[in-house]
Amino acid sequence: MDILFDEIPSLDLADFTAGTPTQKAQFVKKLGEAYQNIGFVAIKNHGLTQDLQDRLYASIKSFFALDDETKAKYEKPEIGYQRGYTGKGKEHAKGRNTGDLKEFYHVGQELGFIPETDTIKSEYPANVWPSEIPEFEKDAVEAYQTLEKAGKAMLQAIALNLELPEDYFEDKVAYGNSILRQIHYFPITNPEEVPEDAVRAAEHGDINLITLLMGASADGLQVLRKDGKWIPITALPDQLVVNVGDMLERLTNKKLKSTIHRVVNPPRELMNTSRYSIPFFMHPRSEMDLTCLESCIDNEHPKQFEDATAGEFLEERLRELGLRK
Repeated sequence: MDILFDEIPSLDLADFTAGTPTQKAQFVKKLGEAYQNIGFVAIKNHGLTQDLQDRLYASIKSFFALDDETKAKYEKPEIGYQRGYTGKGKEHAKGRNTGDLKEFYHVGQELGFIPETDTIKSEYPANVWPSEIPEFEKDAVEAYQTLEKAGKAMLQAIALNLELPEDYFEDKVAYGNSILRQIHYFPITNPEEVPEDAVRAAEHGDINLITLLMGASADGLQVLRKDGKWIPITALPDQLVVNVGDMLERLTNKKLKSTIHRVVNPPRELMNTSRYSIPFFMHPRSEMDLTCLESCIDNEHPKQFEDATAGEFLEERLRELGLRK
């Protein structure tokens, strides 16, 4: 039976990582119920301190306050904008041509942390660091590593919910192609100058396995419930919002839901204000096989996706978003 949540469920990750067997089992059960119905949860005890969040937001606000010419030095269209800066309006949702009202900065795996013997190292471009903001690199790398660790714990719980070995995802996400995206939804001082259908982030599903989002600086995030109603996503300051991405939905043949969500424009009187948001898109290694799990296919749930690797699926989606030519 479908459960129509009025708000996303809240869970304590410590119940899974440090709880009793009963607490751990309850976490897995509640997580599965949420991901099969709405695709989102809010979690606390994820390891990301308020101090680190404050420092990270301070450094990205400093970067986005730079002039457009300076920021453009860190733009890398030749690698599909997968590292460094992406300018205003350059990304659009799948199926749309109007660019979103945002600019953002991408941080990926630090190459120095990947063993020389791992062939994945040659697939990734080096990170790009703005020389104008010396603290930017330290804050971003620390946040990346913290969120990656929390994401691995969430994937362990997801594996158990799917009746897979707890470490099922471990080798698939080791030095995976995850991205820390630092977003600035920029102020609109003259609404007449932007396209009528332009929004901060049009409705979309995320590409990856799971997304971990630290508290955004303003309201606006909404999720589409099964009955077609949009509900606001709110989380307490000590919580991360963690949602299912398209890769996990493919792997589970839609048993776990990659729910459509969006960031709506603020009221007209607040259009001239900024909004900042920092999602961590947890990607596997490119060779991960996204073929639907046999356990998620039966007569009532026939296979809905063609076989693909994570790398193939990512390339297809980047082209659809306008980031790859």
